[in-house]
Amino acid sequence: MTVITRFAPSPTGMLHVGNIRTALHNWLWAQRMGGTCLLRIDDTDMERSEERFVEGIRADLAWLGLPMQDEVRQSDRFALYEAQFEMLRSIGRVYPCFESAQELDLRRKVRLGRGLPPVYDRAALDLTPDEIAAREAAGEAPHWRFKLDHAAPIEWTDLIRGPQHFSPALLSDPVIRRADGSWLYMLPSVIDDIDMRVTHVLRGEDHVSNTATQLQMFGALGGTVPAFAHSALLVGSEGKLSKRLGSLGMDALRDAGIEPIALNALLARLGTSDPVEPVIDMAPLIERFDFAHFGRAPARFDDAELAMLNQKIVHLLPYEAVADRLPVEITAQAWPVVRPNLATVSEAADYVGVLAGEITAPELGEDDQAFLVEAATTLEAMIWGDDPWHALTAALKDATGRKGRTLFLPLRLALTGQTHGPDMAQLLPLIGRDRALARLRAVATGA
Repeated sequence: MTVITRFAPSPTGMLHVGNIRTALHNWLWAQRMGGTCLLRIDDTDMERSEERFVEGIRADLAWLGLPMQDEVRQSDRFALYEAQFEMLRSIGRVYPCFESAQELDLRRKVRLGRGLPPVYDRAALDLTPDEIAAREAAGEAPHWRFKLDHAAPIEWTDLIRGPQHFSPALLSDPVIRRADGSWLYMLPSVIDDIDMRVTHVLRGEDHVSNTATQLQMFGALGGTVPAFAHSALLVGSEGKLSKRLGSLGMDALRDAGIEPIALNALLARLGTSDPVEPVIDMAPLIERFDFAHFGRAPARFDDAELAMLNQKIVHLLPYEAVADRLPVEITAQAWPVVRPNLATVSEAADYVGVLAGEITAPELGEDDQAFLVEAATTLEAMIWGDDPWHALTAALKDATGRKGRTLFLPLRLALTGQTHGPDMAQLLPLIGRDRALARLRAVATGA
């Protein structure tokens, strides 16, 4: 069996971390099994779907490094849905309903008041063909429901949640088509999964009851039922996922300097028994992806954890992976020197001035200025070898008796304008003898 998964976003907004986690799970499983992951644009909601969101979905998936093997759009498949709908209608598995939203809400409240489950009471099934025709002749357009078979218990073994059991009598017959003829999610999704030969559906646990009703749709349509895996939903570090985190889009993450592999590395492991680890490519995430590693507890998403993971990954990235995003002054020799001090790749630009430009000379006391005069004199007389920093500091320690912070800090301030940063033994050769000498003299003289 060739594994086929699908990511099926609705183009009614931009992707957020919850969507990306679903896309990633489907992609990783397909990669792990040597299969195919498809992109299905669920654009049946013609009023809210926008082409700019379709383009945004494609761009975000490309940025994340999640290429899809094919793309289909539900708006191109209405004829297929219509044909299957008519087949279901002919065998009595869909039926028209005329209740308003207000009527349905009132009925739910009445059932709750009687201690009954707040499901649809199937009153529309009592309408005769003549009553239906009369209401349609009067201008009332029905919405349509799929008729669940109450005699057939709904059971499946979820790849994450284990054995699942639902009584169809405790579920509402789902609305599959609105009064204006437009489609809701439930039926077109099943029709597409059958037609596209999807073998695995990976999604959040908020879809578990949808799966229960859709299983009967697969049966009614004569389709092969895919395997289902429902992962625990993301929550914030303090419980329910905040609106800010829940709607966190890729633009915001890109602007914050988050590497796509950092987001993938975090989302691939959240909710599993595997540790979140810094990686620089997808191979370890593919290799370890296994439904047996998923737990039932909520998966905690923390943007602070993402930022920390991002920093660790930046510290591992080779020059070739970031060269096109670096200023020209940050060369292949400079990158490993500044890299340990970066939280994001863009912060490398902060060292352009240190390496090849002007720095803001600090104001130091008279003792430190005198010390820097000695440093400049020592450096000028020194042979500039492979390790000028240790040669300079050793000579100054012998000449002045300074050591530790009193020795190193004035030199760092004068040479970089910063109190901390890259290892000076690695940085000083990049600054160069002439520039270093000029900076020492400038601070020593207060120029």
